[in-house]
Amino acid sequence: MFDTATIALLRAVLDEMCESILGRQIGARTHVASKILEAATRGEVSRERLRSMGRDALSQAPKMWR
Repeated sequence: MFDTATIALLRAVLDEMCESILGRQIGARTHVASKILEAATRGEVSRERLRSMGRDALSQAPKMWR
């Protein structure tokens, strides 16, 4: 379980990474969220590192999701 500060960080990074995709593209947002969450579960809580993971996940999402 994450503390409230970490949850707020994860949410902020997710929103930042997904601001360029349309709200209907739930698949891409879910993919990015899962990759950010995986990184946090491994102990990665650096904002910059999470952003990098989010960008990578978004670029690797299938085109139909973006």
